[in-house]
This record gives sequence, C-alpha cells and structure tokens, in this order.
Amino acid sequence: MTVSVNEQPVKLHGRTATGAEIKAEAIRQGVHIQQNFILQEELPNGTSRIVGDGDEVRLREHLRFTAIMPDDNS
Repeated sequence: MTVSVNEQPVKLHGRTATGAEIKAEAIRQGVHIQQNFILQEELPNGTSRIVGDGDEVRLREHLRFTAIMPDDNS
C-alpha cells in the first residue's frame, strides 16, 4: 500500500509499521528526511499526532505523514 510522507508516495508492506520503519522506508525511497526526524500522522480532522519510533501504526491506504527536523534548542 502507498502512504504519503512529506507529500511524497512511500510504498509499505504489511498491516502495521513502527514510526522508525516508516521513516526508514521513506528514506530508502528517496524522501529527504533523516531517521531522527519527528514523524506526525496527519489526521482527517485537520490535527496531527506524533508517532514515536516504537509506536505501531495500523497501515491503510492514503495515510499522510509529515516528518520534521527535531527542535534542538538544548
């Protein structure tokens, strides 16, 4: 199935994937993000939720994710 990461299509296999797996597959398929980026699932109601590296997502067509650089102000 195909999901969207930063507006780019990413093909995923299986029923679930962790945040880390989604990012790794997006990187492998040419999306310009890094593994330490913060992954957010864009929800239909216009909000989003953070998907941690170990969080499992039930995959379905048309899921939309945004990966953003972590805010490193420390």
